[in-house]
Parts: sequence; structure tokens; C-alpha cells
Amino acid sequence: MKIIAFNGSPRKEWNTATLLKKALEGAASKGAETELIHLYDLNYKGCVSCFACKEKGGKSYGACAVNDALKPVLKKVAEADAVIFGSPVYLGTVTGEMQSFMERLVFPYIKYTQPPESLFPKKIFTGFIYTMGVTEELMNEFGYGQRFTSIDRLLKIIFGSSETLLSFDTYQFEDYSKVVAPRFDPVAKLKRRNEMFPEDCRKAFEMGARFAVSGARCPY
Repeated sequence: MKIIAFNGSPRKEWNTATLLKKALEGAASKGAETELIHLYDLNYKGCVSCFACKEKGGKSYGACAVNDALKPVLKKVAEADAVIFGSPVYLGTVTGEMQSFMERLVFPYIKYTQPPESLFPKKIFTGFIYTMGVTEELMNEFGYGQRFTSIDRLLKIIFGSSETLLSFDTYQFEDYSKVVAPRFDPVAKLKRRNEMFPEDCRKAFEMGARFAVSGARCPY
């Protein structure tokens, strides 16, 4: 049982990375082999619109043809039993690195049919962990959920399943006195981090453990 997590944050020790590590801890507690990949460590671009993955009889049909640092990573996904994505929310959506990664990962597996079908060779569990500095109320007001729903739908089409974990009102800075951010109350932010972030960590741990146990049972 192999579970891979992808960190779409430039930070390796902050909110998103912490939750992904907790998810992998949960998976490992059930005997799964785990790996965490930091996307910002890799040199790659998003889809270049070559359409080699859609060419009839082409050697890259159903697979990304671009040969860069992402190629071996995409191969790992094809061999995994579950995948967990994680990204902070920047300007209402995932980071640029995560978006580029999703383009390269998902698009080659989309079969141009109506409704769309998947060329991924099996069904696996997937989860997406989003961290954001706004509250749940502001997330709804700004319409972030529409983007999350779109990603969830794509993952279900391609991989067969998807879960979403939202972590709100995260603690963004180590020292709020050093940044210009008057809209935030650092005392309230720290209180929420101490009281609510551990609950998000618990949920992430349970996601990983659940994927490991359910994947081992091969429910599909």
C-alpha cells in the first residue's frame, strides 16, 4: 500500500505541510508506505498544449509527453494506491505550482467523451487539503468553494473518489508585528491555531489512516 502526498506550498514546515505530514502519519499507522513530495523543489511547467496525450495511436496517448522533472513523479502517481494533495489558497485558488501540476497530471487522463471518461488504469483514493487565511464565512462570500468543487469533480472523474479537508483562518506569520496586516487580530489568530488547528491535524491523520485501510481492502 503506497500513499503519496504533494505539497503545493512553498513552505515545508507550515500549515499545509503540517497537515499533509499528519495525513501520512495516519497512513503509516495502518502500515502504508508513504512519501511526501514538495512541488516547489521540482523544475517543471504546466501543460504546454501539445496534445500528444490525445493523439490517435500516439506513443504518449493518455500520458504527458513532456520530459522534465515531473515525468518520474507522474509515474509514481500511476503506481500509487492513494494520493493526497495539499495547497494554501492564493487569490482564491491553489498555488501556481499546484495548478501546473494538476494540469500535467489530470489532463492526459481525460478522455474526450461526453460525459468525460478516465484513462487512468485503476481506481484510487484521493484527498485535497486546503489551507487559507480567511474564515469559513469569507471563503463562502468570496466564492472559493466553486473552485474546490471543480477540482473535486475532476479528481472523482479521473481517479474514482475524492475527499476535501478545509483548514480556515490559519496562522500565516510567525510574528504578526513585523508585517502590515491590520485586518487580522494576531491574538485571535493564535487562539484559533492553538484550539482549532489540532482538530484539523486530527482530521488529516484520520484521512490518511482511512485511505490506507480502505485501499488495502480494494473496494472498487
